[in-house]
Amino acid sequence: MKKLRDGSLYEKPRFSVDDPNQTIYWLITRRLKDHPNRTAVRVKNSLGTGWKRVSLAEYIELARRGARGLIGMGLKPGDTICILGSTSYEWALLDAAAMSIGVVVVPIYETSSAEQIEWMLEDTGAKMVFTDSTAHAELVNSVRRGQENPQVFTSQQARTRLDQEALKIGTAELDERIAAVRAEDLATIVYTSGTTGKPKGVEITHGNFARAALSIEQAEPDLVFEEGANLLLFLPLAHIMARIINYTALTTGVQLGYVPNIKNLLADLATFRPSILLVVPRVLEKVYNAAEAKAGAGLRRKIFRWAANVAVKDATKRFRGPWHRLQRGVANKLVLSKLREAVGGRVRWAVSAGAPLGTRLGRFYRGAGITVIEAWGLTETTGAATATRPPNPALGTVGIPMAGTTVKLDKDGEVLVKGAIVFRGYHNNPEATAEALRDGWYHTGDIGTIDKKGNLTITGRKKHLIVTAGGKNVAPAVLEDRLVSHPLISQVVVVGDQKPFISALITLDEQMLPAWLKSHGEPEMTPAQARECPAVLASLQRAIERTNRQVSRAESIRKFKIIPDDFTLENGMLTPSLKVKREVVLERYAGVIEDIYTHDDRPKAEK
Repeated sequence: MKKLRDGSLYEKPRFSVDDPNQTIYWLITRRLKDHPNRTAVRVKNSLGTGWKRVSLAEYIELARRGARGLIGMGLKPGDTICILGSTSYEWALLDAAAMSIGVVVVPIYETSSAEQIEWMLEDTGAKMVFTDSTAHAELVNSVRRGQENPQVFTSQQARTRLDQEALKIGTAELDERIAAVRAEDLATIVYTSGTTGKPKGVEITHGNFARAALSIEQAEPDLVFEEGANLLLFLPLAHIMARIINYTALTTGVQLGYVPNIKNLLADLATFRPSILLVVPRVLEKVYNAAEAKAGAGLRRKIFRWAANVAVKDATKRFRGPWHRLQRGVANKLVLSKLREAVGGRVRWAVSAGAPLGTRLGRFYRGAGITVIEAWGLTETTGAATATRPPNPALGTVGIPMAGTTVKLDKDGEVLVKGAIVFRGYHNNPEATAEALRDGWYHTGDIGTIDKKGNLTITGRKKHLIVTAGGKNVAPAVLEDRLVSHPLISQVVVVGDQKPFISALITLDEQMLPAWLKSHGEPEMTPAQARECPAVLASLQRAIERTNRQVSRAESIRKFKIIPDDFTLENGMLTPSLKVKREVVLERYAGVIEDIYTHDDRPKAEK
């Protein structure tokens, strides 16, 4: 990594960033000649009891057949289709087939509302929508308003139609279509989940995709070139990070598996036994909290916490000599090995993206034998713009720039990004494009700091900065990210803009509540009763006090309020990518917030 004259950081790529042939099809076929029989994907068998292997050659042939079918259905270069469905082998194949022939793919989250879907169809002029269920097809049809386009297909209808149409298209015509696609051509339009207003369509080119995958390959060789490496995808393929990891695995040789139904995740982990997981930090927090809750109370709980401390110390290299090795061995046998078995038994790497992971939790997992690689990026950067590097990732940061990418901080601390992974603009929105892309730099809207080694730390969103009545700037994410690691807390929104002090709205994790109450010797109770329970309030108070010790007094949380409703997609307080719609929460709980600041009782939480 180089530090340039203007203070920006740059990682030199070992690949071309301007090769016009770098397309999706080029990406997935670049190792076909040397490794045609390598297992590319493992697909669950019809009984759901095992995994069938699909070679790279078979995968490419199936993608080509799908592409012939799409040509036969009348799709031209630049035409747009939408895919609405769960994470699956069929989703990924259709995506590759369409983009290989210059068809633009618009992924739609399963959780998207009718209004959001209607906007995407209108904004893109989609010709077809492919869904994985009758319910999804009916949802799309409900917003078509009787128009001829888009045509809507369920997975069974699509399979039959594609097979029929593929017979009409020859190899020469297919190859001509594939060869006509260039790196600068539009590959996909991904609609940002956005916490306000209509979603913006992010235009990502074939070159963006290819160079994002190549940059991951260069940055993380320990992960992608490890013998027997395999990855089980369960995050939505509508999310850019899951999608780029999918293509990175295909081009590097990491075996892929897909989990269409999250309810089957534990069973699928046990049979697939991945070595790599792609997660959001909340998943890692829940695995840890569930393991602690399962330990229960008394001696077993003390053993779990002792083992967790052993893992943390091991990760910080504070262990020396035979006595410490003995402790590590006992901790592994009693606790840590069981945690690894819960995620399949083979996981060595977890790629975490979407939010910061607490330093202690990162150390715990590393000491437990699972190294967490933290990545940061946005849809507009085609996934990761920075990432920590093995074997010793800089915990608490999101690492250094990816290959071919330049990162710097603006005067106000905003993170700016330049490089081959940066999107080309917002679809049909030149004003937003001009605002985001200035002087060759993408203005991310994230606020961060860079340490002496060049590691970036994200401290929050620029638009979410709170300015207290005393003029203090407070980044709410710094406080929120620490608090959500508590097993009782589901979501936190820190408030205090133009107020005399900082406060927090907290929702309880109703799934974890029963186990927490049992392990703490408390009787069973409803969530409503828990909101008034002295033990619950005291535990949250202690968590806030620990968090406050990490910030100045002006930034510390002085009051908190447990609110009755968790934030969900259904009540409109989460985006499809499960980010809190802060503005919606502030509006819905305006009365609660006002009540916090009008009572005269001194807040307890400032300790």
